Amino acid sequence: MMSIPRKLAGALGWAGAWMATAAQAVQDLPGGPAVMQLNLHPPVTRIAEEQHWLHWMMLILCTVIFVAVFSVMFYSIWKHRKSQGAQAAHFHESVAVEIAWTVVPFIIIILMALPATKVLVAQKDTTNADITIKTTGYQWKWGYDYLKGEGEGISFLSTLDSSHRAMSNSGNVSDAPVDYLFKVDNPLVVPVGQKIRIITTANDVIHSFMVPAFGIKQDAIPGFVRDTWFRAEKVGDYYGQCAELCGKEHAYMPIHVKVLSASDYTEWVQAETKKAAALRDDPAKVWELAALVQRGEKVYAANCAACHQANGKGAGPIKPLDGSAIVQDADHAKQIQVVLQGAANGAMPSWKQLGDTDLAAVISYTKNAWSNKTGQIVQPSEIVAQRGK
Repeated sequence: MMSIPRKLAGALGWAGAWMATAAQAVQDLPGGPAVMQLNLHPPVTRIAEEQHWLHWMMLILCTVIFVAVFSVMFYSIWKHRKSQGAQAAHFHESVAVEIAWTVVPFIIIILMALPATKVLVAQKDTTNADITIKTTGYQWKWGYDYLKGEGEGISFLSTLDSSHRAMSNSGNVSDAPVDYLFKVDNPLVVPVGQKIRIITTANDVIHSFMVPAFGIKQDAIPGFVRDTWFRAEKVGDYYGQCAELCGKEHAYMPIHVKVLSASDYTEWVQAETKKAAALRDDPAKVWELAALVQRGEKVYAANCAACHQANGKGAGPIKPLDGSAIVQDADHAKQIQVVLQGAANGAMPSWKQLGDTDLAAVISYTKNAWSNKTGQIVQPSEIVAQRGK
């Protein structure tokens, strides 16, 4: 029979091996969350630094007050207990005590309120921004539109990397990369040292744009426009997440902000401008089926596969596209309107933000993928005609 020490040694060895495996599987993400992180994220903006200072100042102040008050209380209870013959004192109210316990808390509140108000006002001062970016929350991705400043006119969607989503679906995350569930196809890119105004809104439900390293968290509400700002003081990659429970894909809505030097940012803007010009399609162009389906497959993988699955079978309440009557219907308007307007009370979001050619491509792809094989093709001109209906 195994002795108790041997059992204990075996248990400790197993625990050590498990902890070593866990340590290998989970690592710090530079610019993102850290393993066993207990404090706020290391700041890279002045506002975030002020928030850290406020956090510690108030924590220390409240701790000192807590210790002082409870020390006096417990001392009084112990020193004046009945078993030691203590007799209750009889006295009327003391003006000095009344003044003291009114003035002292007031002073403490002022000491806390003044620096907090200063930081709060600074957080809301979005004037004189160098670059303004509209951030739109979708179920479940982010849309970025550069409205003002260098990069004006650039627009794109930012979606969780499909390989990370596939890894999550499989449940096999033993080889997960350090940026697991934080990698996106198109990060938000900004220059270092410039004031960036972020205007938030949403297309469907309430989302929340949060990047801890910048000290920003702003709700994105459908039908409303709100704003915040940051000025990153260090080049690097910084991460956040949607901080508002926005539906079943809430955990797959990361934020990746890439802060570049001024010269690198200028190069990025020039490259994105050229890319946008190259992708700007003539909606009157008539496409061949093979070329449109090939493009549609990429659009589907980036935007649709997360819910409808790569095999088109759907999952749970998400309806399958493989064998769908609407997808196979010769009346293209039915599927086009579902894609443009959404369906199922918002469970299927609107995809109006995609271009006419991309929408035509993805619809053509679904009509010819898997077992559908309808041979039908939807041209961009059909999307243009349906947008106004």
